[in-house]
Amino acid sequence: NTSGALCISKAWPGMARTIYNDHKRFLETYLTPYPGFFFTGDGVYRTSEGYYQLTGRLDDIINISGHRLGTAEVEDVLNHHMAVAESAVIGYPHEIKGEGAYAFVVLKKDSDYTQETLAAELQELISKKIAKYAAPEYIQVTHRLPKTRSG
Repeated sequence: NTSGALCISKAWPGMARTIYNDHKRFLETYLTPYPGFFFTGDGVYRTSEGYYQLTGRLDDIINISGHRLGTAEVEDVLNHHMAVAESAVIGYPHEIKGEGAYAFVVLKKDSDYTQETLAAELQELISKKIAKYAAPEYIQVTHRLPKTRSG
């Protein structure tokens, strides 16, 4: 059971070889962080049985009161609540903490939670599973999340 950066040790046919007009950036981004390996930019969790679970982009980090926190980590906890279908977490400027967490959640169709009750339960869940500082101050219920073409 361990977590870290997902790196690839051997090339494969569809692997990127450069960035158009910026080969130096390609080298700095993908080959320099872990010499001898291709750095994918993703975080990964490996179970004791050898299974891998991608935990999200390592560059999707928010810094709350000096604590570096992956947005995917918070989203994963939010998605474990019985009323939440999906979620997204972003950072926003915070006067005291530097950056705060703002969560968008889409509820399941049969959910009858009020905004206040749901927000309190989600904040408590994140406080227990991650840490008190990680709990989003703002939780906004929305009908859908914006998506890229790939989802």
